[in-house]
Amino acid sequence: MVTHTYEGFRLSVDRGPNWLFVKMRPKRHFAEEVAHIADELWSIATRHFIYRLVLELEELHQLPADLIDQLVILQERLIQCGGSLRICGLSDDCAQKLCDNELDAALPNYATRQAAVLGDEAIALREKLKELLASAASDGEMQAAADFARYAPCLH
Repeated sequence: MVTHTYEGFRLSVDRGPNWLFVKMRPKRHFAEEVAHIADELWSIATRHFIYRLVLELEELHQLPADLIDQLVILQERLIQCGGSLRICGLSDDCAQKLCDNELDAALPNYATRQAAVLGDEAIALREKLKELLASAASDGEMQAAADFARYAPCLH
């Protein structure tokens, strides 16, 4: 894990397979210093040659409009390179701010880093598979479901 300091934030960067995980730790008066955070996060992504970012925002207790704007700018840049931006860990108040700005669909708030990487479809598929395994009536159905789970890469 590498830590960067950028004006109002400490950014802890953890590299995973095909994703960068960036934990944003705000300093005391970070709201005054968010003007170019998209540039800094973009710079980190380009240095790693990974354009899929998960921002872990558990320590963020407020979501200023300038920071929302910076997230939108970053997301647009990443999408242009075939990447994506996902966020996780927002408090209910911060998630409501995204909703108020009609960005909750474009930037959904996931509970965990794993949920952010998998996205809604894979999580729904995993839950469906669990139901199938729980209700399988015969050994043949159970074996087929187990074989599917073993070879479905999105479930690992």
